Amino acid sequence: MNALNDLLVFLDSLLGSSPWFPYVLLGVGIFFTIYLKFPQIRYFKHAWQVVTGKYDKKGAEGDTNHFQALSTALSGTVGTGNIGGVALALSIGGPAALFWMWMTAFFGMTTKFVEVTMSHKYRVKAEDGTMAGGPMYYMDRRLNMKWLAVAFAIATVISSFGTGSLPQINNIAVSMESSFGIERMITGGVLAVALALVILGGIKRIAYVTSRIVPVMSVFYVIGALGVIFYNIENLVPSFVSVFADAFTGSAATGGFVGAAFAYAFTKGVNRGLFSNEAGQGSAPIAHAAAKADEPVSEGMVSILEPFIDTIIICTLTGMVILSSGAWHDKFENDFQRSDMSILSGQYVESSEQNMNSLYLYLNGQESDVEKFSGELKVIEGKAQGDNFTVINSRSIAENVNFLLPGEHLYNGKLQVIDGQLKNKEIIVRGDSLIHSAALTTEAFTKGYFGEHGKYIVTIGLLLFAFSTAIAWSYYGDRAMTYLLGARSVMPYRVIYCAAFAWAAVADTSLIWMLAAVAIVVMTLPNLFGIMLLRKEMKETVDDYWVKFNKEHGENKDN
Repeated sequence: MNALNDLLVFLDSLLGSSPWFPYVLLGVGIFFTIYLKFPQIRYFKHAWQVVTGKYDKKGAEGDTNHFQALSTALSGTVGTGNIGGVALALSIGGPAALFWMWMTAFFGMTTKFVEVTMSHKYRVKAEDGTMAGGPMYYMDRRLNMKWLAVAFAIATVISSFGTGSLPQINNIAVSMESSFGIERMITGGVLAVALALVILGGIKRIAYVTSRIVPVMSVFYVIGALGVIFYNIENLVPSFVSVFADAFTGSAATGGFVGAAFAYAFTKGVNRGLFSNEAGQGSAPIAHAAAKADEPVSEGMVSILEPFIDTIIICTLTGMVILSSGAWHDKFENDFQRSDMSILSGQYVESSEQNMNSLYLYLNGQESDVEKFSGELKVIEGKAQGDNFTVINSRSIAENVNFLLPGEHLYNGKLQVIDGQLKNKEIIVRGDSLIHSAALTTEAFTKGYFGEHGKYIVTIGLLLFAFSTAIAWSYYGDRAMTYLLGARSVMPYRVIYCAAFAWAAVADTSLIWMLAAVAIVVMTLPNLFGIMLLRKEMKETVDDYWVKFNKEHGENKDN
């Protein structure tokens, strides 16, 4: 697993965590925002009117209505990114990461408008009579780039696991184990069966289920979040200030947090924003292609609402819960995952400014004098002896570290460490450190009016969010399989999807997040390239829409 994690880290360094990717993603959104004259603002009211069915036409071809298409797409975006993803971004990049999530969402509203419109325009009717659409169809039917369409479809299948299935159940299982003591394997098995029962029914059953889950889960989560924010109301304004104040400088050290450089906050904020709202990834257009609409632009209007609801509302609530509660820079007892942990040579303490500066450079990928430890650790009654090493976990100095054998027995003996990594895989390492992902959000929710019961809100919210995301992404994957190999390939894909869903419940959390980070970018780049080639057609399509709309309704809505 360490070798696989190292490979994914390397690929991520070339793709999502590279210096150029955030600029490409934001750049496309900024370009279309200016090119189309800020449609996310001008058409915002109209989008709500469309989704409520005000302009619906009887007999329009499709499988779902506007609201069901929006719910399915939202169920694909509102998931662990809103709970675990925000927490991961803040734990790595500090408050500044939230600012860049907002920017990704604002400009992503336009990107999603474009990708959904173009994908809906070139959708087709599949062999089984259902509608099939997505970027692969405009790439094939309009751009005549079969190779690009195939590459995107393959990336969609990979991403259906890396984005939609594996991170979702992994976070659910971790949260269920933490809150209720339910073993991860049991959670994975039960929900895999439930997932199969839903997705085997196809898009109509998927749309039926998601259109009921999404509103309920959103209200439930918002109430829980406000319970924490109002409890810590005196920290709300300082939290917002820190988001803006650190946006272009990086976040300063505080508590156990050693600080984050601008590049880290920017990159992680943009990446987590993409994981959360998927604007530019090309996933939502697949759901919207099933909507009953004669005008592709009207469905594009509906999609404008997704990043707003997903990131600007829900992710902001999560971010404010974490920041106002102070949980993001506090240390909690936890079991260290190998991919989060490293053992360094020498003793580092937070009271030393020099030590903290060295760790700041090291953890932000800059040149430093920090070296990884190699050698033996002598352990007596679970405690490593000596002062020539420091355990780092989740980008913080770990404290009260214990080495345990399975069964909670304190370890006695020697442990081999090579290049900062503990070689004995059976040893459980437990101590106090910063935490991230769903575990951080869970702790933050206990610091409000609901007290310790707050963690149940996160657990149930995560269960609903993540499960609905897995449902939606199974549909994205099966539409990609339909394009690649035909309708007969869908059933084998669904079986493998459910099996992988069960497996990921017990997999390494950090490994899962790294796979997700790579899969997202592999899917996003072909889509961004494609919509840029269609920029002129997009503008013409929007203009034609308003001409028809104004003629039909006798009112000018293009303002």
